[in-house]
Amino acid sequence: MSDYLEQLTTFICSCKYEDLPNTVVERARDIVADTIAVIAAGAREEEVKKITARITHHDSTGTATVIGTTQRTEPAKAAFINGTAGTFLELDEGNQFGRGHPGIHVIPAALAVSEEKGLSGPEFVTALVLGYEIGTRIGIACKLRMSMHPHGTWGTVGAAVAVAKLMGYDKAGMKEIINVSSSLGLATSRKTMLEGGTVRNVYAGMSNYMGILAHDLVQSGFTGEADGLSTVFGSVVSETFSTEAMVEGLGTRYEIARNYFKRHACCRYNHGTLDALVEIAAKTALKPEEIARVDVETYSLAAQLCDQEPQNMLAGKFSIPFAVATTIVHGCTGVESFRPQVIHNSAVKDLAHRVFVTEDPKLTAMMPKCRPSRVKVQLKDGSVLEAEAFTNKGDTEDPYSREELRAKYFDLALLTWKQDVAEAIHADVMKLQALDDLKVLTGKLRNLD
Repeated sequence: MSDYLEQLTTFICSCKYEDLPNTVVERARDIVADTIAVIAAGAREEEVKKITARITHHDSTGTATVIGTTQRTEPAKAAFINGTAGTFLELDEGNQFGRGHPGIHVIPAALAVSEEKGLSGPEFVTALVLGYEIGTRIGIACKLRMSMHPHGTWGTVGAAVAVAKLMGYDKAGMKEIINVSSSLGLATSRKTMLEGGTVRNVYAGMSNYMGILAHDLVQSGFTGEADGLSTVFGSVVSETFSTEAMVEGLGTRYEIARNYFKRHACCRYNHGTLDALVEIAAKTALKPEEIARVDVETYSLAAQLCDQEPQNMLAGKFSIPFAVATTIVHGCTGVESFRPQVIHNSAVKDLAHRVFVTEDPKLTAMMPKCRPSRVKVQLKDGSVLEAEAFTNKGDTEDPYSREELRAKYFDLALLTWKQDVAEAIHADVMKLQALDDLKVLTGKLRNLD
């Protein structure tokens, strides 16, 4: 049973920056730039500003940056806040194979520890790649209960692995922190996203916090099970756990190179629908008052996002009727189309009640390879506009270009930083391999204006 753990720990502990393929390093840099911008934009949200003030108000000094603020604090707190902020706008990258968002579960913890210890860019990148790898592989190896939200589960182990790599753990220590952190995930509820329970936005923050806590626990002598991964992810939060999947292609297939990026500021289950809608809108100008109804046929998970009257921003991001309506009314799918005030926009609300979502079992059967959606817009003059999408724009099968990712970065970064600062941050990330001390980068991540 523990043979796979032996393989995992051997790989993690022996892996060096020089071992990483160039494509993996490039993707890691892209993910870091994307995540920093997403965190900074999320840090502007009222709930994030308030929780930051509450848990850091006694801090007079700190070694880790709270991105997009004037604040420094202890690494665990910074990792929690940054992980929470990075989830808020539903723009964080993800991995379709792990069925979750590994980057936002690993980067805040790795960044905070690297900053505190004055580690180099290559050390940070290596830890990020490995934490991302192990977390994602757990998501692949198990099938979480459908009632659970994936945030805050296997990402905790990913964060812990990244921290342990930065701390120079040997194989025995790495195995221990994997087993300890496997028991530190949350009992997450999928309903939180559907009902707009914003506690869901702290799940990734908690994984980062727990990843650092796992290090403190191990260093204090706490121990885990002999194989906590198999127990927790094979019988507690999931009924199946494939140890073979944990090591298949290890060191040759890197999960970070199979990620996806998001430009629609909402749940990924909306994206196929919005991609099809954008295709329709590119050919015909859509006016809300001319639309009789919109019918969306899609796969089972997306069909759950059918609320025609979401009550807050988070619920709106998990509603296909709202996403379709606000996109048509505002002509875009970015942050501004999902602001809290838009939830109560009368034109959006009226149109959302004319958007109907149903599951097509044939489309569900195409998962997980595809995330299909068919959109039919019926106009009041009797004409019908149709389009369909089978893979989401930004997925590995249809990736965004480097220019599109750069545009997204600046769209978000310029909400917080002036142009010259945003450009300097991006330049630092693109040359992480040349940074001897990550504080060269993190020193720019505060917002002192």
